[in-house]
Amino acid sequence: MQLLNTSTHYNVLNVNEDATQEEIRSSYKSALLVSHPDKNTTNSETGLFLEIQTAWEVLGDVNSRALYDAELKVSRQDDDDVVADEVMLEDLTVDAGGDVVDLFYQCRCGDRFSLDSLELEDMGFELLLEGDKISLQAHGTADMASVVLPCASCSLKIRLMIINPKP
Repeated sequence: MQLLNTSTHYNVLNVNEDATQEEIRSSYKSALLVSHPDKNTTNSETGLFLEIQTAWEVLGDVNSRALYDAELKVSRQDDDDVVADEVMLEDLTVDAGGDVVDLFYQCRCGDRFSLDSLELEDMGFELLLEGDKISLQAHGTADMASVVLPCASCSLKIRLMIINPKP
């Protein structure tokens, strides 16, 4: 999902981005009463109803809301970094040869983007390895982050999206 529109799902449901799940649910129900097609037959109201439904599908689920919030945060960043790709932690190759775990992503120039477990720890995440599966555990309140990684050889950059799943 790419965030191109300036209107967010939070705007559609008329709630703040730090709203609780209960506030979101309450606002969703109120919005449904006003925009439901059975009560309004105009096309614009039907469009609004569909927007409200979509917003609820994203914000009503804790995991999809976390992903959406991460994408929203990235889309708002005021940095000059133009990235060639956005990748998730699972997309990286793991090299667990020593005390520090190295993570790599292949660049199209042939070299690679890299990050290690110490850098992740500085961001507030502990890297956990279970066989060939990697996951993160957040320290404190860090539950999502993104970092721009430059290629070791060329000018390309990628954005690594880090989302810590809630237990």
